[in-house]
Amino acid sequence: MAMPTPSRLLLSPVNGKPILMNFDGAGMSSDAGLTLLREVERRTGLAGVLASCVVDPRDPSKVRHSLEEIIRLRIMMIAAGYEDGNDATDLRHDPSFKIALERNPQTGAALCSQPTISRMENLPKARDLIRMGREMVRFYCQSFARAPGQIVLDIDDTFDAVHGHQQLRLFNSYHDE
Repeated sequence: MAMPTPSRLLLSPVNGKPILMNFDGAGMSSDAGLTLLREVERRTGLAGVLASCVVDPRDPSKVRHSLEEIIRLRIMMIAAGYEDGNDATDLRHDPSFKIALERNPQTGAALCSQPTISRMENLPKARDLIRMGREMVRFYCQSFARAPGQIVLDIDDTFDAVHGHQQLRLFNSYHDE
């Protein structure tokens, strides 16, 4: 049961100025820019395109979050600066993320959690990833009036130390780590 909190606390002034503390901002988010990205994603349908490349082995009667919805959430998380899925559980009630996924920010169902994101990220097989890559290239090329003759991928080789036995650590040997 939620404990009621006072809407305003009286705090001692600092340099003669009153200090106000309110608890009425519980439904706030720092990711309001996602509403614009939501419009872009709706028009392009990228999440649906990527989801169509992967075979979903889950029992449809038990699916709460579609692959398209999970991919859309990951797109939104990456755009908002959440590089991995670790924060998904904390963000599943965030109003901006709910709006970005077509849910009512106050009464809409919670978004998927971190374990669901992890299962989705480990689901695609090699052929699925190839299809996704081809769709991403096609998607990119369609954004031009005439497709570019060449695409250059500038791979970021910024050093990022790996600790323990993390996935893909074998690719981090350039700096003797």
